Amino acid sequence: MELLTLLRTIAPEFEELEDTTLQTWLDLTQPLVSKSAFGTAYEQAVAYLAAHRMKMAGLGESGAFGSAIDRAGVTSYTEGSTSVSFGSGASSAAAADSSLTQTPYGLEYLRLRQAIIPIMVRRDSDGGLG
Repeated sequence: MELLTLLRTIAPEFEELEDTTLQTWLDLTQPLVSKSAFGTAYEQAVAYLAAHRMKMAGLGESGAFGSAIDRAGVTSYTEGSTSVSFGSGASSAAAADSSLTQTPYGLEYLRLRQAIIPIMVRRDSDGGLG
């Protein structure tokens, strides 16, 4: 399936955007996704990651998932001398992946990556993790 068609299929909230805008985001995202690692799921990975990046850039705010601010939720509240903080959900994700947890597209990209690219852990000869 063509990338532009795939992006429009998985992220209908961007339907009002011109093809040239969507293609620019796809072009900017393609170098960030490994063809060899994702194999047959490469196009899907590019589309999810591009949709995530577009959402984080503030595009598609009127879509089904709301704006990035709407989804982020309250993580800290202060009134007078009282301050309360809540977990943001990003602490369980690797630091490099924490922004991907902020949109449903980023979460789908992470899910796809986890299903396609196994996490490799090796043991050194001394028994430690390498």
